[in-house]
Amino acid sequence: MEHKDTPVIRLAQQPEADALLGRSPLAALVGMLLDQQVPMEWAFSGPWTIARRLGADDLDAHAIAGQDPEAFAALLSEKPAVHRYPGSMATRVQQLCAYLVEHYGGDAEAVWADAGTGAELLKRLKELPGFGEQKAQIFLALLGKRFGVRPKGWREAAGGYGPDGVYRSAADITGPESLAKVRAHKQEMKAAAKKAKAETAARADKTARADGTEKA
Repeated sequence: MEHKDTPVIRLAQQPEADALLGRSPLAALVGMLLDQQVPMEWAFSGPWTIARRLGADDLDAHAIAGQDPEAFAALLSEKPAVHRYPGSMATRVQQLCAYLVEHYGGDAEAVWADAGTGAELLKRLKELPGFGEQKAQIFLALLGKRFGVRPKGWREAAGGYGPDGVYRSAADITGPESLAKVRAHKQEMKAAAKKAKAETAARADKTARADGTEKA
């Protein structure tokens, strides 16, 4: 899918790293892959860091898939590390690139370029190594909101991440202010989940006491 203008991305909060995300479909995919268990800016700065350490100005799926696994893991582990778990993430990045080479000729944009519907695009994203339902929906929303990739039904396929005016994911970040709002939302979700877990445990304990089945 062609774009008249390179989208302005503010996920890494670093000009060069964000510029790479805006012009490189593979960098955007890798950034999304890395976005777990680390701050968002750290994750989306990863593609730029990897490219620099490979001596390139962009990522290449063929080149990354062909890297020696131990050498590639060491490259991601150099300080500052690309991720909190650089070894396992290096494996995932290579798996993603190998999949793109096998199924899309190494062209990341081909994943969405001819997707006719949002449901079809979501299915393709979920087939990518490392992309579960939630990550696929967030990336689909990111494509629609920031990259202009909007097949029919894309908002519906993106679920709760699709609507405008929400601050739930990387798809909603346009700068420091929206990043803060997304971060606050995530903290609220974590707190709610923790509270729900505690309440469930308390109910189970109460039931066990009532049934006389509490363990000694």
